[in-house]
Amino acid sequence: MATTVLVIDDERSIRSSIKEILEYENMEVLEAGDGAEGLRMLKDQAIDLVLCDIKMPKMDGMDVLDGLQIIKPEIPIIMISGHGTVENAVESLKKGAFDFIEKPVDLNRLLIAVKHAVNQTNLVEENKNLKKKISVKAGSNIIGQSEPITQVIEMIDKVADTDARVLITGPNGSGKELVAKQLHEKSSRKKAPFVEVNCAAIPAELIESELFGHEKGAFTSAVKQRKGKFELAEGGTLFLDEIGDMSASAQAKVLRALQEKKITRVGGDKDIKVNVRVVAATNKNLKEEIAENRFREDLYHRLGVILIEVPALNNRKGDIPELVNHFLTLLSKEQGSAPKSIDDKALKLLQEYDWTGNIRELRNVVERLLILSGNEITASDVERYVR
Repeated sequence: MATTVLVIDDERSIRSSIKEILEYENMEVLEAGDGAEGLRMLKDQAIDLVLCDIKMPKMDGMDVLDGLQIIKPEIPIIMISGHGTVENAVESLKKGAFDFIEKPVDLNRLLIAVKHAVNQTNLVEENKNLKKKISVKAGSNIIGQSEPITQVIEMIDKVADTDARVLITGPNGSGKELVAKQLHEKSSRKKAPFVEVNCAAIPAELIESELFGHEKGAFTSAVKQRKGKFELAEGGTLFLDEIGDMSASAQAKVLRALQEKKITRVGGDKDIKVNVRVVAATNKNLKEEIAENRFREDLYHRLGVILIEVPALNNRKGDIPELVNHFLTLLSKEQGSAPKSIDDKALKLLQEYDWTGNIRELRNVVERLLILSGNEITASDVERYVR
């Protein structure tokens, strides 16, 4: 993807000279004639690097630098000045500028500075991605090595880096949201938003506004325009949790959004194109819901290109020791307390327990044991505190 550079300078001839040399280097160049216009463009567009004059009408370059540090501090900025002084250079560098260049601009010097800034940005991005991958491997992956959960992990790895829609099924508390997040984190959309909507928690009369947004005056409390979750998830993943509880009218609009890749805000008539990957989840048997005319069959087939069934904890009890130790470490860090161990007899008792609440219930039980037990969690603690 080409690097996008924004050149902010009130002199058209300088903008044209810089644009010509950067475009020769296969960079995309945008222009702004003053600082105020430049800041507006920075808010609205994807820009990789800024070249900014210091002395300009309306808003000078130092104000632009201050604004950039607030709205998008990750974007490098190279300051340019026809009144170059040591004081100007030092002040801009202290405020966060990547470099300082005097006018008349030496185009070779400028090109070297631009390439250095782009290279540093790429290194920072690579470092972030590496840290994210290390973080995922260290603790946010799905925990367990039993055959049922291994099959889920293998399916995630196969389909994550595609745009195929996924329908995740499984009982409450089994970890469907974690599966959805893993699909996002392992996809090419991971830098874009992961937006979650709990369809069961939103009243039927508000679900359409929540998903598609609304225009000002669309209903009594719509005092201003509002973007919906489809727009907020642009470029990323929209996770529709408890999809089986969605109203019939919302189902019809979701179907249209999936078919046509566009939505219309409540109270509006303008089609808005959307680029999102939809992942849905439910604890209901949607085929039974279809038979009872509570769920659209065409929507089911649109959502369920890939089906992933998350097993109940009772079907993967061999993973309980690993899960317990994971939660002990995680919860100890969250609470700022010393980590505790758990003896084998206590683990064996937990494996014999009937986990109707699945992973969510196990996490709550581990937290209870962590708070109420002594330095080590024993079988007697489990017998006393787990009911």
